[in-house]
Amino acid sequence: MKPTNITWHDGQVSREDRGDLLGQRGCVVWLTGLSGSGKSTIARVLESKLVGAGRLAYVLDGDNVRHGLNSDLGFSRDDRQENIRRISELSALFSDAGIVTIAAFISPYRSGRQLARRTVGPERFIETFIDISLAECEKRDPKGLYKQARAGEIADFTGIDAPYEAPETPEIRITEEESTPVDAADKIISYLTEKGFIPAG
Repeated sequence: MKPTNITWHDGQVSREDRGDLLGQRGCVVWLTGLSGSGKSTIARVLESKLVGAGRLAYVLDGDNVRHGLNSDLGFSRDDRQENIRRISELSALFSDAGIVTIAAFISPYRSGRQLARRTVGPERFIETFIDISLAECEKRDPKGLYKQARAGEIADFTGIDAPYEAPETPEIRITEEESTPVDAADKIISYLTEKGFIPAG
């Protein structure tokens, strides 16, 4: 049963105040794609480039949050949805604090990503589809997960026996031709600059 005796309290410092202090606008770059598509690597390169340019950025990584915040969740559809719900709420808080928040999650269901967009706010949510084919991801297989899934050692594995619902109209699409981490990070930074989340240069 949800509690009914709680109230949202607005602070005296606005989102705009924090943005002015940091010289940037908080947002969420939501990286989605199959396992092995390069989300975590791209996220780390992007974070490094932004911080190196004097911007405040932070990566929320799918594996890392399952060591702590979401350590009680498995990989059923319901648990995946709850995983994304929690990260959506956390991302919204981070972006409200003025941070360029980089969320790297398979997030296989459109409904989950739509929830994240609503939670963060559509004006601050940047869906970034790492559009790498299943065949290419399976060929890379950096953690050996596809091999285990094909052998039946991992159940409900996205792309094998669980679905991945690709974004239809992402703000940014990273293709195999431009999927080196540096190229992908540069494309995202160009978008952030163009939209005024970070200053040019």
